[in-house]
Amino acid sequence: MELNRLLLLLTVFLLCLDLFEMSPTRLVCDRRLIQKYITEAMDLEDKVSQCEELPFLQQPVQLPLVGFSLREWMAKTNQDKGQETLRDLADLVDGTAAAQDQLSRGCALPLLQQLYEKASSFLLQLRNFGWQEQNPTAQPESSSQLIPERNLRTIFGTYKQLVRGKLHFLFHDLWKDFCNAEDQQRAASPAALQPPSLTTSRGH
Repeated sequence: MELNRLLLLLTVFLLCLDLFEMSPTRLVCDRRLIQKYITEAMDLEDKVSQCEELPFLQQPVQLPLVGFSLREWMAKTNQDKGQETLRDLADLVDGTAAAQDQLSRGCALPLLQQLYEKASSFLLQLRNFGWQEQNPTAQPESSSQLIPERNLRTIFGTYKQLVRGKLHFLFHDLWKDFCNAEDQQRAASPAALQPPSLTTSRGH
């Protein structure tokens, strides 16, 4: 498994080389990107639901509770929103890696690898904004809430909810600060600003 993990990390590194060349503003200003990631997250969840045999994990993994109150979200600064989303992503990446360690084969394993790569890519892109450096000592009360989970489907559902929820709204909040007038006009189209349906309760 250790060799598989090293190969996986190498794959993620190669995948993210292009992301280092992409400025953080492009991620925010090109609204087509977040819509693409939402579609990919939904597609991953659909694919794992089609697996005929999907065993429960022997040991539960810790997943972040990514649901949130939209009213509370709007009252936060963009820096706080970014740090919160980073913590959720980091916890999801750790939980996905822990789930992979328990699988040696099966329909869900390559899908977990894809989720790990995509979530890790998001993590690297968001770190380019420098939120962690501005506030390296997060307070205990601001830490993510974690729940133990043995159902593999929940991992994919958590990722989809995170992309459709906090990530989507974070990018919408940031484009006014990072995008030029042309980008803002393009992002202001009804199709670009229409958020997906969102469950605002805390939990999955």
